[in-house]
Amino acid sequence: MLSKTKTSREPKLPVTQLLILSICRFAEPVALTGVFPYLPEMIESFGVPPNEVAKWAGITSAVFSISQCLTAIQWGRASDKYGRKPIILMAMSFAMTSSLLFGFSRSLKWAIFARALSGASNGNVGILRTTVAEMVPQKSLQPRAFSILPLVWQIGSIVGPILGGALASPAKKMPQWFGNSTFFKTFPFALPNLVNSIFFTVGIIEGVLFLKESNEAKKFNRDYGRVMGSYLKGLFTGRGRHSRRISEDDFEYDGSGSQSKRNTVPTAPPRYREVFTPQSNLNLLCYCILALHGVAYDQLLPVFMHSPIDRSGVSLPFRFRGGFGIDSGRIGVIFMAYGVFSMITQFTLFPYFTNKFGALTMMRICTLVFPIAYFITPFTVLLPTETLQQAAILAVMIVKGLAGVFAFPCITILMTNSAKSLRLLGTLNGVATSLSAIGRAAGPYTCGTLFTWGVSHDYPVVAWWFLAFFAALGHISTWWLVEMDGFGGKEPETESSDDGSDDIMLDERGMSTTHTGADADMHDDAAAALLDSEDKDSGIGNEDEPLLGKEGKI
Repeated sequence: MLSKTKTSREPKLPVTQLLILSICRFAEPVALTGVFPYLPEMIESFGVPPNEVAKWAGITSAVFSISQCLTAIQWGRASDKYGRKPIILMAMSFAMTSSLLFGFSRSLKWAIFARALSGASNGNVGILRTTVAEMVPQKSLQPRAFSILPLVWQIGSIVGPILGGALASPAKKMPQWFGNSTFFKTFPFALPNLVNSIFFTVGIIEGVLFLKESNEAKKFNRDYGRVMGSYLKGLFTGRGRHSRRISEDDFEYDGSGSQSKRNTVPTAPPRYREVFTPQSNLNLLCYCILALHGVAYDQLLPVFMHSPIDRSGVSLPFRFRGGFGIDSGRIGVIFMAYGVFSMITQFTLFPYFTNKFGALTMMRICTLVFPIAYFITPFTVLLPTETLQQAAILAVMIVKGLAGVFAFPCITILMTNSAKSLRLLGTLNGVATSLSAIGRAAGPYTCGTLFTWGVSHDYPVVAWWFLAFFAALGHISTWWLVEMDGFGGKEPETESSDDGSDDIMLDERGMSTTHTGADADMHDDAAAALLDSEDKDSGIGNEDEPLLGKEGKI
């Protein structure tokens, strides 16, 4: 666990590493949300009758979540064993492959298989949260730190629908460029996934070269990717290449290629009874319910918007039929506006209000908004003009989006701080991802089935009120939550080995030493003096290159 010496400065966000994590994260929300605008058209292109599109869209989304549920815990435990960085990069590689397979689908079975593979490879959600928690254990910094990945999600949710809506079926939408392309006529939904593979590739390369390992047991291992990244950075920034670079390996290895025993951290795998505390269990329940209705709403909206206009047989207040009758391009624009608003509020409002009122208070307020928004949604189709209809649904989406912007990172903060130690977070977040995947599977599938039934029987409110019911349950469950203190703080913290004989302290530079009993105070004073000397004389400790000399030279 990271801690500071007695004379250390106020904690600061590791901005550079959080930015690197954000780049790694970006492609996944683009890939996930990019299918929303064209998924109904894609399913129709496989010969599915229009009145069954919602059902198969729900099934396609459900298999993604079921596969994620079956593999999320294994991804989390693998990151505990092998380190966060290699598992993050491996999951990104698999996610890129499955995204391409989905874009090249020519049958419903193949599309479902590709989405299942995509879900099985989507293990980064929990691992990235764990990485952020390990980088930023201080509670005062958590609202800002834990808002960054959701902010990236919001940006990806803007870019994804734009790409999906604009680039799907390019032979039809852009005949001047792709009208004669046999390839894009054969694979009309390949282009947005090909473009997204570029984002994946950039994220993987950047992660290999610059991402630091945050797993306590693995962070001192040699990282040849970062060695190469530092060398390339020196080439492109014009720094000299002939001075010797002070690397992490110089501090953590004895020169023979084996890791020094003084840096060894206990790595016993956590037991499940350590992970499942009462508060952690409540947070997992709230997170699962939130994922069920929050994701299902976003999945069902494009189907509702794409449904043909039909105003016959209206018998208010509950019996009516038809949707907005708009195409994937317009759906993409609406989702873009939705994403822009969410992105702005994520960056500006969330940290301020969460710091002022606390994560638990904001969680309770926002979960009260969800059922109201879901209750209103189906009635927007009854407004007299197309402009009013689309303005109304956008307004409802913005209200729901504002609640989601607060709710998801708030429950993440609450769940992170409910763990007994950082050592448990890989498994806890893996379980959270798995349970939330169950919610994301059950929600879209059930809502898709209910919506199909509602369209056939002229009761479209059924699916939306199903979501409102679960959202109300989610709000009620928050009243049993307690906001815990978390792991960070201004005082130094230590972790003990299993036998209690040694204490291993990491200062803010990531350097570890072993000390016992009365040696601790001498160590703190010596370490502080050493760090002050390094800051003045060698430049060690800057955020971008914490172990690089002041000249930045090799």
